[in-house]
Amino acid sequence: MDFSLTEDQQAFIESARAFSSGVLAPNAAEWDERSHFPKEELMQAGELGFMGMYTPESAGGLDLSRLDASLIVEELAKGCTTTAAFLTIHNMATSMIGKYCNNAVVEKWCPDLISGKTLSSYCLTEPGAGSDAASLSTRAIRDGDDYIINGSKVFISGAGETDVLVVMVRTGEDGAKGVTAILVPADSDGITFGKKEPKMGWNAQPTRMITFQDVRVPASYRLGDEGQGFSIAMEGLDGGRINIATCSVGCAQQSLEDAVHYVQDRKQFGTPISEFQITQFKLADMLTNVVAARQMIRLAANKLDLKDSQATIYCAMAKRFATDVGFDVCNEALQLFGGYGYIKEYPMERRVRDSRVHQILEGTNEIMRVIISRKMMINEALEVIK
Repeated sequence: MDFSLTEDQQAFIESARAFSSGVLAPNAAEWDERSHFPKEELMQAGELGFMGMYTPESAGGLDLSRLDASLIVEELAKGCTTTAAFLTIHNMATSMIGKYCNNAVVEKWCPDLISGKTLSSYCLTEPGAGSDAASLSTRAIRDGDDYIINGSKVFISGAGETDVLVVMVRTGEDGAKGVTAILVPADSDGITFGKKEPKMGWNAQPTRMITFQDVRVPASYRLGDEGQGFSIAMEGLDGGRINIATCSVGCAQQSLEDAVHYVQDRKQFGTPISEFQITQFKLADMLTNVVAARQMIRLAANKLDLKDSQATIYCAMAKRFATDVGFDVCNEALQLFGGYGYIKEYPMERRVRDSRVHQILEGTNEIMRVIISRKMMINEALEVIK
C-alpha cells in the first residue's frame, strides 16, 4: 500500500495551506468573537475551487476524490475549524444538487454555488428526528407542478445567511422509503428563520431553526426520484463524517504544533518544560494519535472513492476515532499552555470549544458505535474488515 501523495495532491495541499494561513488563521479569533460569518472569504475559497470540490465536472465542479478533498479540508481546518466545517457542509449540499438535480436546475444554481457567490445549507435534522433521520416529519405534498412543504428543521448551519437549502422531506410512507430531497430557495415565501443560537463554539457560522409554512417549490427542484432522499442523505453522511473527522485532525495538528513551540520557549524552574519527560510523553501520545486518526480518515476516504461495500463502517470508525482524538489533543494542548491556554489571547480555548461539537454532529459518536457494532454482527463484514 502506497501512502505517498501525488504531485497534484501536494499542489492541493500547498494551495489550501496558503489560503488557510493567509486568510483564515489571521481572522479566526475575530470571527469567533464577533460571531461573524465570513462570506467574502468563502467567495475567495470559491475562486480556488474549494466550494465545489467533489461536485461533478458536468456541473462545473472539480470532481475531486474524497481523499483529495480531505487533504484540502485538513489544511483549511488548521486556520479556522469553524469556517472549514461550514465549507464542507456547503460542498455536500452543492455536490448533491450537481449530481441529482436535472440539467436546468444545475445550470441555474450550480455556477454561483461553486464560485461561492451563493451559499447552501443542508437540512436534515428536526426537533424530533436527530439520530433517527428516517423518522423525519417535515412533509411535502404534491400540488400540480409544485410541492407544498410544511415542517421545521433545527441546528441548520448557515441558516439565515445562505441562499439555497437542500431539504429532506416526507413525500410518502413512514420510514426511509418515504423521504425525498428537494432544493428550496432560502428566500421562498413561507420560510422563517429562528434566532441565531448562542453556542459554545462554531461562532463563525450561524445556526438556526428553519420553519416551512406552505412553502411552494417547483417539483422540478427535486433531487433524484421521490423516495430517493434517504439514500441521498446517507450517501452525504458518509462523506460528511470524513469531512468532520478531517476538521478535527486539522484542528488537532495545528494545536499540537503550537504546543510544541510553546513548551520549548516556556521555562519553569529554569528549564524549558519541553525537557520534562512528562511533557515529552504527552506530546508523543498526541502526535501518535493524530497520525493514526489521519491515516484512518484517508483509508475511509479511499474506501468511499472505490465504492467499497464496507465504506460506511470505515467512515463511521474514522469519524468516531478522529473526532475523539481531535478534541482530546486540543484539550491536552490547552493544558500544556497552562493558564495562558484558558485565555483568549491564545487560540487553544477556541479550538477546544470548536472541536467539541464534532463528536455530536454528522451522527453522534454513540451512533457511530451503533453502526460499527451492527456491522460487526455480520460475519462477512468482519472478514472484509480484518
